[in-house]
Amino acid sequence: MAQYSVYVNTSQSSKKLYPYVIDVQSPLLDALDTRLVIPLALKADFRDREINYLMPAVSVKGVEYLVLTPQMAAIHKRHLGELVQECSANPQAILASIDFLITGF
Repeated sequence: MAQYSVYVNTSQSSKKLYPYVIDVQSPLLDALDTRLVIPLALKADFRDREINYLMPAVSVKGVEYLVLTPQMAAIHKRHLGELVQECSANPQAILASIDFLITGF
């Protein structure tokens, strides 16, 4: 599994708000049954609630989404939906948001 791949969110309870998740787990740990993912939400829905450095923007199928790093979670691999795209355009911003969440700077 490629790191920073975007998948369809298969959760019935959250897929309307978060249609996609991005897999941030290292491919070195593909043998694990779980994947560390971050949900994506439409950037337009967060106009005044974006937090710089914590919620980087990514484009999925030409639409801007925010990476909601504070909602990062581990899910079982079987809950990953269809692969939508690789999101390797700006992995540094995503990694920096995780670092900011953990360290505060």
